[in-house]
Amino acid sequence: MALSAVGVHICIGSVYAWSVYVKPIQAQMNWNLTDVTIAFSIAIFFLGLSAALMGKFVEKNGPRVSAIIAASLFGLGTMGSGLAIMMESKLLLYFFYGVLGGCGLGIGYISPVSTLVKWFPDKRGMATGLAIMGFGFASAVWGPTIKILIEAVGIAGTFFILGATYFVVMFASALYLEKPQDGYLPKRFEEKVKAGKKKIKEDLAFIGLNEAIKTPRFYGLWLMLFINVTCGIAIIGVASPLLQEVLGMTAIAAAAAVGLMGIFNGAGRLMWASLSDYLTRPIVYVIFFATQAVAFYMLPSITEILVFQIVLYFIMTCYGGGFASIPAYIGDIFGTKELGAIHGYILTAWAAAGLVGPLIISMVKDATGSYSQTLYVFAAFFVVAFIVSISMIFNIKSIQNKNLKHKKN
Repeated sequence: MALSAVGVHICIGSVYAWSVYVKPIQAQMNWNLTDVTIAFSIAIFFLGLSAALMGKFVEKNGPRVSAIIAASLFGLGTMGSGLAIMMESKLLLYFFYGVLGGCGLGIGYISPVSTLVKWFPDKRGMATGLAIMGFGFASAVWGPTIKILIEAVGIAGTFFILGATYFVVMFASALYLEKPQDGYLPKRFEEKVKAGKKKIKEDLAFIGLNEAIKTPRFYGLWLMLFINVTCGIAIIGVASPLLQEVLGMTAIAAAAAVGLMGIFNGAGRLMWASLSDYLTRPIVYVIFFATQAVAFYMLPSITEILVFQIVLYFIMTCYGGGFASIPAYIGDIFGTKELGAIHGYILTAWAAAGLVGPLIISMVKDATGSYSQTLYVFAAFFVVAFIVSISMIFNIKSIQNKNLKHKKN
């Protein structure tokens, strides 16, 4: 089940390797950077939109049907991008890669994740971390593959081959995905529960999307993800010029450091999500924001290359960990009744952050003339996120106390 989820995510995660297409498409089509980048922006926008709109569909029809639809949309979108290149049409590229591919991204992202939470009730964080780690690591797999294929068969041929590959891998993975029976517990965990060695941890509530969006906890989760992603996308976007500006690194050395950031992004997804099973999700998010507020504030004044990179890579683990821990957090406080639908709505924070992060960087850079000054702005953002994460703990505690009093009565 976990491998099937990874199979879906490692394919849709290829969107993170879009930058490898940029220069070859520019050179062949004679399009400017904005023309090419719009396709990626549309894809991320439709990821958030489709995840929000299709969440209830995923819950109603199950992960298998949803993941097959995702495979069809993403495979067709990628292959259609090859047709767009052959016809030299920007609008077709925006439609196939941006709209169709983006919808495949959104549905494919939430389909296996909400299912894994139900299959691993005792290790929710680890389970979702495994799947979402596949999304984070995907660029390391597909980036070099895309480069080799473009040199061998051209851009259009690369889209055709990879579109077919994505479809086959995602379709095969989708066939294995299914919901567990109600009340399912893993065999070993069930034995420990019966022996009194383990307790089944009760969720804070068991409610659907319509009830969840009326609670302050929903907006707390949305805001925490929004800030974490806004600042993470920002640091990814300016990492290379920042390393050159603050540390005086060469462009080649900075590019190598940026490549390593992807590995820590992927590893952080599994590490932090697994850790959240033991520390609890609220505590992990408090750690994320407290440490990153300090890290972002310190970065501009660090002159030692090794220390700078350690702090940078730590930030990347938190960026990935924030994505991976959120589905388990949703399960903890809203239950698994409509987890996919709630997760889909919260992922709109990702789409919003994709627009806001780069905008803040460009505005602060234009005003101050320095990339490093933007980091102080994001440090302040993390202070806000830290306050929200603390208030989440108090809110959850108050609900737990109410539930306990209700049981006693």
